[in-house]
Amino acid sequence: MINYWQLLLLGAIAGFTIFLGLPIAVLQHLSSKKKGFLNAFALGILVFLIIDVFSHGYETASSAATDAFSGKGPIGDAVIDLAAMFGGIAIGLLGLVLYETKFMTKQFPQILSVDNLKEGDDHLHRLFHDASAYKLAMMIAIGIGAHNFSEGLAIGQSYVAGQIGLAIILIIGFGAHNTTEGFGIAGPLTGILKKPSAKFLAKVGLIGGGPTFVGTMLGSLWVSNVAYILFLSMAGGALIYVSMLMYNSGRKQTSNNVLMIGLFFGLCAGFVTDLIVTLGGA
Repeated sequence: MINYWQLLLLGAIAGFTIFLGLPIAVLQHLSSKKKGFLNAFALGILVFLIIDVFSHGYETASSAATDAFSGKGPIGDAVIDLAAMFGGIAIGLLGLVLYETKFMTKQFPQILSVDNLKEGDDHLHRLFHDASAYKLAMMIAIGIGAHNFSEGLAIGQSYVAGQIGLAIILIIGFGAHNTTEGFGIAGPLTGILKKPSAKFLAKVGLIGGGPTFVGTMLGSLWVSNVAYILFLSMAGGALIYVSMLMYNSGRKQTSNNVLMIGLFFGLCAGFVTDLIVTLGGA
C-alpha cells in the first residue's frame, strides 16, 4: 500500500525518468551515418508512441460508441468522446503548425529558408540546421508532454479506483518508457554545431516529463474519460506532425537504409518497454 503523497512522488519519478535519455543530446563530432541512425531511432520511438496513444484513445471512444449503438449507453457520451478524439487530433496537429508559425520562429530566429542559401555557405547551412534541431526538439517535447499527461491520468485514476497494484505497475512501466522518450527528444540535437545547454535540456525535460506528475495529481482527484481521450488524441496529432518533420530531415541526412534500420530499432525499443506494462496485467 502507498499513501497519496507517495503516489505523487512516484508519479513525478515516472515522468522525470525522461531526463535519463536526454544526455545523448550532448554527443558531438558524430559521423552523418551515426547521427542519421540516432535520429531514425528517435523517430521509431515516436512512431510507436503514435500507435500506442491512438490505440488507447480509440479503444475508449469506440467502446462508448458501441455501447450507444447497442442501446447500452447514452448517445451523448459517445458523441462527446468522439468529439474529444477528433478535436484533440486537430488541436495537436494543427496547433503545432500554429505554434511553430507564431512562436518558434521568434524564439529561434533563423534564416527563412535553407533554399535561399548559396551552395558554398556551409557555416550558414549548419546554423540553419542547428536552429531547426532546437525547434524540432521543443515540439517533440510538447507532443510527448501531452502523451505523458494522459499517462499520469491513468496512474491517478487507478489509484483513486482502489487498484493500487495497477497504479504501481503503471508507474514502473511508464518510468521505463519515459527513458526512451528522452532519446526521442534528444535525437535531433545530437551532433549539432554547439551542444545544447543544460538550461535548454532542463526545459524540454520539464515540458516532456512534468505532465506525468500533473496528470497523476489531477487523475487522483478527478476521473474523466473525456480528458483522457482528449489528451491522448492531442498527443497523437502532435507526434504525427513532428514525426513528419523528423522523417523529412532524416531523408536529407542519411541513406534510406540507415533510416529504416534506426526506425526499426526505435520501434522495437518502444514495444519492449511497453511490454513491462502489459506483462504486469495493465
